[in-house]
Amino acid sequence: MSETRQHSTEDRAASNGRPGTRSAAEPALPVYPPDGLVVERVFTSPGVHPYDEVSWERRDVVMTNWRDGSVVFEQRGVEFPSSWSVNATNIVTSKYFRGAVGTDAREWSLRQLIDRVVRTYRDTGQAHGYFRGERDAEVFELELTWMLLHQVFSFNSPVWFNVGTASPQQVSACFILAVDDTMESILNWYGEEGHIFKGGSGSGVNLSRIRSSKELLSSGGTASGPVSFMRGADASAGTIKSGGATRRAAKMVVLDVDHPDIEEFVATKAREEDKIRVLRDAGFDMDLGGTDIASVQYQNANNSVRVSDEFMRAVEDGTGFGLRARTTHEVIDTVDARKLFRDIAQAAWECADPGIQYDDTINDWHTNPETGRITASNPCSEYMSLDDTSCNLASLNLLTFLADDNGTDNTRFDTATFVKAVELIITAMDISICFADFPTEAIGTNTRAYRQLGIGYANLGALLMASGHAYDSDGGRALAASITSLMTATAYRRSAELAGVVGPYDGYARNADAHARVMRKHAAANDDARRMHAIDREVFAAATTEWAEGNALGERNGWRNAQASVLAPTGTIGLMMDCDTTGVEPDLALVKFKKLVGGGSMEIVNQTVPRALHALGYGEEKIEAIVEYVTEHGHVVDAPGLRPEHYEVFDCAMGIRAIRPMGHVRMMAACQPFLSGAISKTVNLPESATVDEIAEVYQQGWKLGLKALAVYRDNCKVGQPLSAGRSAKAQSDGPESTTTNESAATGSAVAGPHGVLPTRKRLPKSRPSRTTSFTVGGAEGYMTAGSYPDDGLGEVFLKLGKQGSTLAGVMDAFSIAISVALQHGVPLETYVQKFTNMRFDPAGMTDDPDIRMAQSILDYIFRRLALDHLSVESRAALGIFTAEERTRQVETGSYTAEPATPDTEAVDFDTLAQSAPTSDDPEADSPRRGAHSSTELLESMTGSSADAPLCMTCGTKMRPAGSCFVCEGCGSTSGCS
Repeated sequence: MSETRQHSTEDRAASNGRPGTRSAAEPALPVYPPDGLVVERVFTSPGVHPYDEVSWERRDVVMTNWRDGSVVFEQRGVEFPSSWSVNATNIVTSKYFRGAVGTDAREWSLRQLIDRVVRTYRDTGQAHGYFRGERDAEVFELELTWMLLHQVFSFNSPVWFNVGTASPQQVSACFILAVDDTMESILNWYGEEGHIFKGGSGSGVNLSRIRSSKELLSSGGTASGPVSFMRGADASAGTIKSGGATRRAAKMVVLDVDHPDIEEFVATKAREEDKIRVLRDAGFDMDLGGTDIASVQYQNANNSVRVSDEFMRAVEDGTGFGLRARTTHEVIDTVDARKLFRDIAQAAWECADPGIQYDDTINDWHTNPETGRITASNPCSEYMSLDDTSCNLASLNLLTFLADDNGTDNTRFDTATFVKAVELIITAMDISICFADFPTEAIGTNTRAYRQLGIGYANLGALLMASGHAYDSDGGRALAASITSLMTATAYRRSAELAGVVGPYDGYARNADAHARVMRKHAAANDDARRMHAIDREVFAAATTEWAEGNALGERNGWRNAQASVLAPTGTIGLMMDCDTTGVEPDLALVKFKKLVGGGSMEIVNQTVPRALHALGYGEEKIEAIVEYVTEHGHVVDAPGLRPEHYEVFDCAMGIRAIRPMGHVRMMAACQPFLSGAISKTVNLPESATVDEIAEVYQQGWKLGLKALAVYRDNCKVGQPLSAGRSAKAQSDGPESTTTNESAATGSAVAGPHGVLPTRKRLPKSRPSRTTSFTVGGAEGYMTAGSYPDDGLGEVFLKLGKQGSTLAGVMDAFSIAISVALQHGVPLETYVQKFTNMRFDPAGMTDDPDIRMAQSILDYIFRRLALDHLSVESRAALGIFTAEERTRQVETGSYTAEPATPDTEAVDFDTLAQSAPTSDDPEADSPRRGAHSSTELLESMTGSSADAPLCMTCGTKMRPAGSCFVCEGCGSTSGCS
């Protein structure tokens, strides 16, 4: 340890002369004002460096693409604390270490990364007079280092990418641009977005200033309209995302609901989704990242409609609503408000766009209305502020503040430590604006003038579960609200203190009254919030004190920052902090996919499950039994010894006990009054959800005071990879029943009592059969499927490759094995579940009109067998349809002749659990061994599909993170934070 420490000290000393540090901001002798900040020790001890308190180890990082085994990234001998997971190590090494791989310039230790960033913050803080003396600057550096080292919080990704390097010091993840009604401004918008995407960030813009296609130009011609100009921006983003070194482009396009082109805007992406379906059915590769998807427009942006209270009241009243010209502001058209609102919900039902932003609510909480209105947001909708501004983010790991006094108190939130952590982080975030670079001059000027910050948190879902609170419960919402209130109150109190040291933000004077008014609204919301339990009462009490002190101080000093808090997706940084859940999200599932140090992976029960059981008062033996049950089944329903009233504590975003859509909306509503910005979150709905249900979610979002809301209906987009679902076995009619529908369909022997072996039912000498010739990716073959006279499949023979070749021999052996198993009663559904979606070459287009694309020969074979030998109901559960059935779905919303009526009643979890699939085959009830992420693992256990694309870097299926997605394999995100 001493040798490693010596080496690290020398590295840090050498890094003082690193390139990229802005010398102009670093005078030789720091000047400390007499009232500079006094920084207290919270986590560190005098005379002991944080690096000396942890155990370090060397690891090899080798990341592969699971689809073809190719190496995506490799760096050996990196140094990390032994407490950091392999996942966090891989992501930090591949994403955040700077320098060319394989050269001496490449960073190889977490110490170097933290030092590179933290020393820049300390040096800049000293240079700009933030600290009272040298000792305070040193303590600030050590405290920040300790928190980063122990995964207490993380800055957003651009900080790790850029700070302390020779690159521009871009620290912001979120940008809002402005576009006016001139060609110069529109073309400038294209260029500004390109610079932002190149830097690894995302941007949002409101196009409502651009005159509509129903208005005239000054030359007398007709204007193109904003939707037309969206095409050029979309093409630009699609090009830049493939060339960026850090992440895909992320963008938001907003249009006001009173814009004359609003109906065209609403239908834009839904119309393109129809085009995608037609092209897919014609055999084109229209999957996310597919070779032909680039021919479709408007796929690189999230779209949102900015609605007003006037419009929402017109929807309630069923009256008309005026669309106004952009140049004269006169009403040039009137629409039925209720119909337009339903069109918005219909489009969201079809393709998840557009989302909703509630304009009057947003601007009612605006601290700078004298400067201008808030018209847009960043791509994930958590940052909302003035045009041509940016926001840098940081997020706390909430689970690190859940007190655990030797296992005797799992339900106390450490408010005192949390407050100190927020103070330090807000100080650092404000310092970063002093040295930050910005993509445009206007953004740099406005950001320095208003100094918007976005502190937030991750691991809320894990915190609630570990403390014994259900996510969708009054107690869970009260605790989330109290923590959010305390975080923002502390951030603004520290902002007022900073204003007393280095002055308020430049735009404060003209907005002083408005800023103070919003602070009082936050404090009033805190006073009115519902208290439920001792844990949230303590946090609310601390928040009340912080609001009172901070507002009194702000009235005297002003505030240093126009905004302070948001709830971001925390995708990559959430993995860096080893968080189980991202942002404000609930847990994805109770069983997770985990990488191992020596390579390979395994599925494990979340560590929050046993911690929650401790908090609920269960003993060690019961906890062990429940954890074992969860490992096997993936849920807690009927777990031995677990009381049914505690099931809700373990509800997740997916699975048998999935949280209902309004549970997500209510959680957002509980936190929103205590945030400067908004919340990045998508409300997920099942495939059976109706347009009316989506409209109700959007309506309730307005009534509950949210600032923005987005929805996603399962399987509404072609770009979502489908997973084969397990169909539940038909329930027997009574205790005397000895057969199931499956055994009758396949002609299999009836399963007897435990210990009785299955018997083989041989096919008769003469039996019906079907021979199918096929082509998959250019490889030709033949399949002969023989059936029992009662129409149950009994044998499969495959001819592929030349006689005597290895391939032909393997396929013959495979055919015999499948045939014997079918005759012993293994249901065809089992093989369809196992082999569909299996990926290997040859793959690609087929000559089968029902299966235009296949991921492998086995994928094609078992899809064809399913179409030929399974009922339409069984295939529907597996997600396999004929071309005619897919067409019928597009036209009627149902694969059957008559549209099915969705059951919108509340789910009976007990009944659902009783009808859950079971099997004597342990493989059938266990997670698929081919899982490569927690999302894939959960899909394999529940038989449902998740709304997540495949990672474009490593091929692993991503998981939701706010309104974006994050890859657990390599840390890539689809968002901007």
